[in-house]
Amino acid sequence: MAGFRIGRGRDNRTQQQQPQAPPPHGQQPWPPQAGGGHQGGHPGGGHPSGQQPQDPYGEPQYYGDPYQQQHQGAPYQDPYANNPGHTQVFSTNDPYGQGATYQAGNAPAAPAGPRLHWKQLLSGIVLRPGQTFLRMRDYPVWGPALAVTFLYGLLAIFGLDKPREETINATLSTAIPFVLTTAVAFVVGGMILGAVTHTLARQFGGTGAWQPTVGLSMLIMAITDAPRLVFALFLGGENSLVQLIGWATWLGAAALFTTMVSKSHDLPWPKALGASAIQLIALLSIIKLGTI
Repeated sequence: MAGFRIGRGRDNRTQQQQPQAPPPHGQQPWPPQAGGGHQGGHPGGGHPSGQQPQDPYGEPQYYGDPYQQQHQGAPYQDPYANNPGHTQVFSTNDPYGQGATYQAGNAPAAPAGPRLHWKQLLSGIVLRPGQTFLRMRDYPVWGPALAVTFLYGLLAIFGLDKPREETINATLSTAIPFVLTTAVAFVVGGMILGAVTHTLARQFGGTGAWQPTVGLSMLIMAITDAPRLVFALFLGGENSLVQLIGWATWLGAAALFTTMVSKSHDLPWPKALGASAIQLIALLSIIKLGTI
């Protein structure tokens, strides 16, 4: 049968397709017919002569068999895709995601649940510091922080030798304002030191909120110095036992400050300790382990 080829490089299924005369050499190939028409040409899209045919503008033409993939179960593809005048849409899959890089503050979210009650908060700082700080990283703790720090300031003056003597020897009308003023000064000083710690943590790459950081730092300052203060009320600030307890509680405060900043700001412990350094040095120099 003249005008078309049968069985050159193709299986018997192509024999069931309706034959169609090949286009004249050098012209655009006819598009596939809906009724199963087949383009002439060499198997695999090549030309019988071994050379790619040229269109009138000198561009090579690429022939393909759109039916071959359909016979093999693959989805149909446009035989003219990526040819001159035709663009095929494609996409790539990035095995590394969307190019996102690690940033501080992207740690797992705090455990679900409401904020801790003030009793659970105070006991958790001592018994479960890591879990407590992670749980409260997004909750302001102004109520417990202000109350505990104010109470601590009322008693702290009696743990310092010289202020204690001046307060005891003063009249009641003079001692009460002095004690109240000292308590307020401890509250304000705790807020300022906590704000400094928060600012340093943000400079080191942390993304925690400032209210929880300041409130928790005030609680740490008061709670960790409470054991030393209890003994200083009866033994005085210069007592050797009081001094030893003061150093031990100061080291404990450093550990709690580091844990709090690390959990609240998602920072490694060296950066968290560095952010807390100024507050720790200030507490040591201001309170001076009860000697001033």
